[in-house]
Amino acid sequence: MPTILDARTTDDPRDIIHRTVQALSEGAVVGVPTDTVYGLAAHALSEKGVQRLLEIKGRGDEPIAISVRSRQAADDFLCNASPVVRRLSRRCWPGPMTLVAPCSDPHSALSQLPESVRMRITGPGGGIGFRVIDQRILTGIHRFMSGPLVLTSANLSGQPAQNTAQGVAQQFGDTLPLLLDDGPTRYGGASTVVSVSSSQWKLLREGVIERAAMNQFVKPVIVMVCTGNTCRSPMAETIMSEKLSKRLGRADAVRVISAGVAAGEGVCASPQSIEVMGERGLDLTGHSSQPLTDDVMNVADLVLTMTRGHQAAILAAWPEMHDRVFTLRHDGGDITDPVGMSVDTYRRCAEQMDSELDKWIDRLDDDFFPQEMSDGEEDS
Repeated sequence: MPTILDARTTDDPRDIIHRTVQALSEGAVVGVPTDTVYGLAAHALSEKGVQRLLEIKGRGDEPIAISVRSRQAADDFLCNASPVVRRLSRRCWPGPMTLVAPCSDPHSALSQLPESVRMRITGPGGGIGFRVIDQRILTGIHRFMSGPLVLTSANLSGQPAQNTAQGVAQQFGDTLPLLLDDGPTRYGGASTVVSVSSSQWKLLREGVIERAAMNQFVKPVIVMVCTGNTCRSPMAETIMSEKLSKRLGRADAVRVISAGVAAGEGVCASPQSIEVMGERGLDLTGHSSQPLTDDVMNVADLVLTMTRGHQAAILAAWPEMHDRVFTLRHDGGDITDPVGMSVDTYRRCAEQMDSELDKWIDRLDDDFFPQEMSDGEEDS
């Protein structure tokens, strides 16, 4: 039987983490808990460790995924990643998704791994599978590792994956030198594997994240922002949704929402907004205002503000969004607030936004909009 270190018996797992890091650095293979199932891990900088992992696992020629400490660490490999890759990494990591994507950039951190390791983690189309795992012990291990981990499920060929350390120990016995026990895994099932090449994506394995959820995760989200979310941004949301539906031929291809930097919850659109949109054959009667929150910003791919002041306020709160927050007007000016004004003022406001939204749609390249690959198309 392997040496089992039980992380459940201590409030401070640092000693277990340090022993594991030392073993991995010396080329050992370690059984580790993840958020999905238990895995076998080796240090990606250790050719000896990776070779031993393949021997223990009995793995054939199929590529093996790597586990990195964070989304930012994955970016070091996925240089200049496509919008779909960035979208999935923001929405699904850390979590139960294996993302397969190409790492062809000459500046990719992939070049720092031994050639034999690169060969074992790279698929036929040049794609590499990445995981960013939400599990406390593995997160602690990554904090002290100088590189990623090569990671595969801790089960022998033809045997089921295990969600407990005891199951792993029974399958591998003495062939696995070290095993960490942190109790049953959170999900108890396989990660979902999705392949992305440019704007195209394909579900290679439906796991913890189901297909219906993945269809939503790949979908672009555009957010229109004003102050109270009752006049300008609801009209912009409705006009943009209609334009994209016509341009893409699908009403559900993009999610367009609106919010306000000082909005309350559940306020209807202004009567003038409803009237002006009705003249265009658009329905704003079901609108319900919402404030701009972390939940909205965390999923946003593009945020268009009605004024420079809105943009400045958003970037003060979310400075990391600097490459996704812009004024709706391309010249950086403001869309005049029509609140309390006549219906004619609302019409002019809508016409101004209509023109600017056309320009934004023209600016969005094909990579912004995901396309699911059919079974006949080649994966990365």
